[in-house]
Amino acid sequence: MSQTNRTGSTPDASVVIETRTLRKTFQSVRKEPGLWGSVRGLWSRDYTTKEAVKGVDLSIGAGELIGFLGPNGAGKTTTLKMLSGILHPTAGSATVLGYTPWERRADFLRQIALVMGQKQQLWWDLPASESFLLLQEIYEIPDDAYKLRLGELAEMLDITKILATQVRKLSLGERMKCELVAALLHAPRVVFLDEPTIGLDVVSQVRIRTFLKLYQERHHATIILTSHYMQDVKELCERVVIIDQGAKVFDGPFATLVSRYSEEKLIRLTFSQPVTLAEVERFGVATMPDDTHAVVRVPRDESARRAGGMLSSLPVADVTIDEVEAEEIIRQMFADSAGEGVPAGSPGGELAAAADRSVP
Repeated sequence: MSQTNRTGSTPDASVVIETRTLRKTFQSVRKEPGLWGSVRGLWSRDYTTKEAVKGVDLSIGAGELIGFLGPNGAGKTTTLKMLSGILHPTAGSATVLGYTPWERRADFLRQIALVMGQKQQLWWDLPASESFLLLQEIYEIPDDAYKLRLGELAEMLDITKILATQVRKLSLGERMKCELVAALLHAPRVVFLDEPTIGLDVVSQVRIRTFLKLYQERHHATIILTSHYMQDVKELCERVVIIDQGAKVFDGPFATLVSRYSEEKLIRLTFSQPVTLAEVERFGVATMPDDTHAVVRVPRDESARRAGGMLSSLPVADVTIDEVEAEEIIRQMFADSAGEGVPAGSPGGELAAAADRSVP
């Protein structure tokens, strides 16, 4: 059944989330230190203003799984809180499923979920199954649908055996899996995931990534994922949105991010006999963990020619040409936008310029 927004019109079904010049500003009191500063604050206050989100425009279609990236303090969580209705924006507009999120209408809230890796919604002293029953009542989930969804989610996450265990006795990874079940029990059409794998061990991260990929394939939910683990984004998201200092600085395919902002490629070599670092460095910036292996950084447009030169002049047993890791690219992009001195025209310089252009 189609939903209507507050104006009574039917939204475009292909666009689930849309924002226009979305802004959020926070104001805080700057207090002078000591007792005298507290006394002065009773009569005269000095306010500081921080613009956490600066005119962000987004358009996200039904069934997309988007990676939402940025350094700490970039505005990612603030944006998700506005899209889920927790925060009211300072300016701009947003619609999610045709609704204005901060109006927090019941029909809207039944169709979204927000999972924050550092916060929990499960009762600490009760088994997870008890919290699930409470959520069944809150969302008015019919018994048959509840049992079917709980069974499916618990099986996908391999937590059937721990549902009767107190939440306080579960490991961090087990608790995160239960949090995901709690968020997805009511079959939301839009899911906001804010650092769902934070602090988890490698095995738990892999399990949750596998689950999210399978869940999205089965249910075609629209998912926005924030994560500091680049492997999460690399494995799950075809499209990424990067936000830095409150402004959107990139929006496009993950593969485009890697190819556009990396001017280098990595040539990985295995030699049939020992070679010296000096021999390899004739072709580019090289690192050698031992005398039969090397990784050489070369300009992107020179990679084929230089690989050919190494094959003809060095005892190469095996060679591969790889992209620079996306995590390294993004780290360099953020370093430059913070003014750490990457030369103009470099990938980071393009990011800084894009950030300036994106602020109205």
